[in-house]
Amino acid sequence: MDLQRLDSYQGGAGPDHVLHKTILVGDSGVGKTSLLVQFDQGKFLPGSFSATVGISFTVMLLGDSGVGKTCFLIQFKDGAFLSGTFLATVGIDFRNKVVTVDGVRVKLQIWDTAGQERFRSVTHAYYRDAQALLLLYDITNRSSFDNIRAWLTEIHEYAQRDVVIMLLGNKADVSGERVIRSEDGETLAREYGVPFMETSAKTGMNVELAFLAIAKELKYRARRDAQAYEPSFQIRDYVEAQRKRPSCCSFA
Repeated sequence: MDLQRLDSYQGGAGPDHVLHKTILVGDSGVGKTSLLVQFDQGKFLPGSFSATVGISFTVMLLGDSGVGKTCFLIQFKDGAFLSGTFLATVGIDFRNKVVTVDGVRVKLQIWDTAGQERFRSVTHAYYRDAQALLLLYDITNRSSFDNIRAWLTEIHEYAQRDVVIMLLGNKADVSGERVIRSEDGETLAREYGVPFMETSAKTGMNVELAFLAIAKELKYRARRDAQAYEPSFQIRDYVEAQRKRPSCCSFA
C-alpha cells in the first residue's frame, strides 16, 4: 500500500479560511496519481504511470511577495519563464517533480507560498511538514532583502529544528537594477550558517542547482538516518564546487 497527499486552501484572507489536508491511500495502480492530477490540473493523463517514487521530500519556497517564487518554480518544473504580471499566490500552491540524485529517483513536492503578511497564518501551518526551505529575496528590492531576518525568525519558530535552509538572491539577470550586492547575500548566509547563491528564474541560472543541492542533502540525511554507509556530504561545499563549473548555471 502506498499513499499520495493532497493539500488545498479555500477562502480569503479573513478568519474563516479553511485549510484541508487529505491523504489518498490504496494499492499501487488503483489511480491515485491520476486522481490527484485531475484535481490539480483538471485533466486526465492517459498511459501508464511509474509507481510513486519511494523516496520523497517536501520543499517550501519562502520570501516576500514579488521576489519571483512562482516563476522560480515554473522554471524548475517546466523549464520555462512566463513573462508578464502574475497574480500573487493565494495561500499555498504546489507542484511535483522527480529528479535523479546519484542514480536514485527522488520526488520533490514543492510548495509555493504566499508572501503577503495576511496569509502567514496559513503558511505557518505547513512549516512543520517541510524538510527544506528555499528562502528568496529580489536583488533589485532592498526591503525583500532586509526582511530575510524576519523570515528566518519565523522559520526558527515554526519549522523543524533540522530543516535544510538555502538563501537565494533571485533576479540576478536584472544586473542594471541591482541594489543588493552578492557579497551582502554571502555575508548574511554565513551569519546564519546556510548555503547561498544568486539565481535567475528568467534565464534558469542556478535554478536546477538549488533544487538538486537540496535533494542531494535530503537524500544523504535519509541514508544516514537509516545507518547506510554513504560518504560525507556538505551542501555548502557542493554548491560552491558546482557553481564553479561552466555548465552549472542554466536549466536544460
